[in-house]
Amino acid sequence: MDPAEPSTAAGETVFLDRLQWERLIHLLQEEGYRCIGPQVREGAIVYDTLEDADRLPRGWRDRQGPGRYRLQREDSPRQFAWANGPQALKPLLFAPREDLWQARCDGARGLDFQARLPREEKRAVLGVRACDLAALALLDAHFLAPSDRGGGRPDPAYRIRRAQLFLVAVDCSHPADTCFCAATGDGPAARSGYDLRLQELEAGFLATAGSRAGAELLARLETRLPTEAERRAARRQLEEASRRQTRRLPASLDGVLRGRQEHHHWHAVAERCLSCGNCTAVCPTCFCHHEGDEPALDGASSLHYREWDSCFTRDHSYIHGIVIRAEIRQRYRQWLTHKLDYWHAQYGRSGCVGCGRCITWCPAGIDLTAEVEALCRD
Repeated sequence: MDPAEPSTAAGETVFLDRLQWERLIHLLQEEGYRCIGPQVREGAIVYDTLEDADRLPRGWRDRQGPGRYRLQREDSPRQFAWANGPQALKPLLFAPREDLWQARCDGARGLDFQARLPREEKRAVLGVRACDLAALALLDAHFLAPSDRGGGRPDPAYRIRRAQLFLVAVDCSHPADTCFCAATGDGPAARSGYDLRLQELEAGFLATAGSRAGAELLARLETRLPTEAERRAARRQLEEASRRQTRRLPASLDGVLRGRQEHHHWHAVAERCLSCGNCTAVCPTCFCHHEGDEPALDGASSLHYREWDSCFTRDHSYIHGIVIRAEIRQRYRQWLTHKLDYWHAQYGRSGCVGCGRCITWCPAGIDLTAEVEALCRD
């Protein structure tokens, strides 16, 4: 769905059986979309090109905790009975590495610069979680509307990829122990930003269109109105998903962490933090990067590229011979304070959407909700 297109009111909720769900995937492919969906790869659920519904993680459940992620199989027809894997939408829009432009020597005319833009490709992502839709809204605010914060221009590569994206959201019915999207207000139900929203039950899905393109696609399927029992089951499922989440963050940390820059707990967390950058790599809203040049061996041309970076690396704060944040304590403080505090001034809300990935994929098992609680305790 093109983010520039005005949002449409949610359509009528219908019931989609599993046969029609498979037909939906084929319809998207017929419309020229490359379908991308969750699949089991090397012990994790990751997004990859999806040929048909048989590749979806049917009967798989995840078990997550601080520094721990495991999959197990169950006898269930459900394909989305898991919380999330290490990926979100970010790699599909803000590429881990991409060429921005090429400079070439052009004889007497000197240097010639040519933009390197990604090819336009229609992609449909299946199984998007509510927390990742909230993260996408933040990425849109950063990459598509920078003029509100200093006169910049929308990022051309991000804009091309974003305009070609069709999003099929699936409400989270089985949150992980590390999830806290209910506390941040970003889940477990998808509220906006989707083309189609699904709620999975044993026999099929409750489906609601969120865009004109979603409504047109849904109209081509054989559907029926859900029964009252199915509606109740979907409501109970969401209520239970919210109830199961026990981690919390304060309602607002705007200005709070800025006033605790010398708190003794920063030293305590630094003793455990490896400064590996795993948390920023899996975070669906982190967008730090660095840029560099890759000259050709003949010296006639050079590629200028952009690559993901992390505020946990020493070089990220290197300025003219000085590493500003040489200590791990300073790097962790920068990450947490920026994401949970300063983002309120920049984007009107916290940069955390409660997905819990940074907790699960931290090799030291650091739990940011516990760290914030300790920082705010005294």
